[in-house]
Amino acid sequence: MSRINAASLPVGLALLIAASGASAQQQQNPTRVGAQDPLDSQGIGTYNLAGSRDRVTSGTAFNPAISVILDGVYKNTFSGEAHSPAGFDGGHDHSHGHDHGHGMEDGFNLRETEFAFSASVDNYFDAIAILAVDGDNVELEEAYITTRSLPAGLQIKAGKFLSDIGYINKQHPHDWQFVDRPLVSEYLFGDHGLQDVGVQLSWLAPLPFYSRFGIEVLQGRGGIANYVGSEEHTIVGYGGDPGTEGPTRLRWRADNDLDDSSGPRLVTAFAKFAPDLGYSHAAQFGLSGGYVRTWQNQEGHSSGRLETWDGDAWFAGVDAVYKYDSGRAYGHGNWVVQGEYFYREIDVDYASRDFVDGSTLAPTVSGGTADVFSGTAKQDGAYLQAIYGFAPRWNAGLRAEALGLTNNSLDPDRGNNRFESFGTSYRYAAQVSFMPTEFSRIRLQTNYMDYADDNGDDHDHGAWSVMLQYNVSLGVHGAHDF
Repeated sequence: MSRINAASLPVGLALLIAASGASAQQQQNPTRVGAQDPLDSQGIGTYNLAGSRDRVTSGTAFNPAISVILDGVYKNTFSGEAHSPAGFDGGHDHSHGHDHGHGMEDGFNLRETEFAFSASVDNYFDAIAILAVDGDNVELEEAYITTRSLPAGLQIKAGKFLSDIGYINKQHPHDWQFVDRPLVSEYLFGDHGLQDVGVQLSWLAPLPFYSRFGIEVLQGRGGIANYVGSEEHTIVGYGGDPGTEGPTRLRWRADNDLDDSSGPRLVTAFAKFAPDLGYSHAAQFGLSGGYVRTWQNQEGHSSGRLETWDGDAWFAGVDAVYKYDSGRAYGHGNWVVQGEYFYREIDVDYASRDFVDGSTLAPTVSGGTADVFSGTAKQDGAYLQAIYGFAPRWNAGLRAEALGLTNNSLDPDRGNNRFESFGTSYRYAAQVSFMPTEFSRIRLQTNYMDYADDNGDDHDHGAWSVMLQYNVSLGVHGAHDF
């Protein structure tokens, strides 16, 4: 994750944004030009504000196109205690309504201010860079190029990007139909979904209905592709008799016994199908999966004990989306129904070790046996949601989620040389959204969280939360994907 201090953003960026916004106001209906893959990012192509059919070329005032999206959320957990679902993210985070590890904390959240720069570089490449300002940091969310003129329906994407696995993984927060990301995407793939550096090759097949196939070769870091590599585990303490010779500072070091593994370490594949359902109906179905040749994790304790996990992983999933266009004004009567299911396995060797002298880590012992064993985590999750436009510019939606229908975790039961299993966690959400124009949205959402916990008392204390979100778009911003 690339970060710099937000204070270092140049003043010239603000001037560029202001100039772009002022120029865009001169023409309210920019013309979209140039062929574009319907599932590729619509922000990549440039706009011709003069109405000409020619693409904007390098050196014009509108290359690159600049957009800014502001996203803020007020959240309040008004009943119960919010904690992480058992078996995911350690399963031991009882944060009592202040969830810092995932999602948002209670109170005001300036969740994300997104700056997007996109352009047609030449006849061969498009390029896009997206920065997200979050609090005091700037994160490079995506920065990639795509080819424009490969034969036979082929396209290459290279750089840092959101993977095409599933449906919602490729979307940024302002594209979501709900305030928060589905649990299965967040806890199986990471806070930002599957986002990595690498290359993607996709093929738009010459079939009578939309069919797109792709493979991604990625560096593999974080989430489903967690990686640590070889490094020293260090603990600093003090010895000696303070009454006679004074304390002596001690530094104990030992290798973590994890091997270095050069990238790329993650390979994914996907297929998308969209049958022709006529003018008012549209649907897309997807299959995706991936294999990680190196999955590693470690956790150091203040006592000097070091836990390590070392192995590999794979995942697979299905997704489906259906949309109905009523033909009425401003989305009135429209339907969107979508759902996804993902399953993953992580096969690892586990070890818990402690220092026996200044330079040696030896296995700890629980239940009479050494804390070194192998096992496989098997976990999954799914969601289903529906959105209905009940009035012009208004929609409402419901979402149901299950995380850990199968929940054999990586939490060690050291006394029995095995990994622990937990129950299923559930979350239910309802939202109402108002869109004064296509450039702004206000959304009210309530969640009920019925999570399994790690002490065996499953579902004994649910939690309610409410969120109020604003989302506005400034400057040129392309249409959203299907």
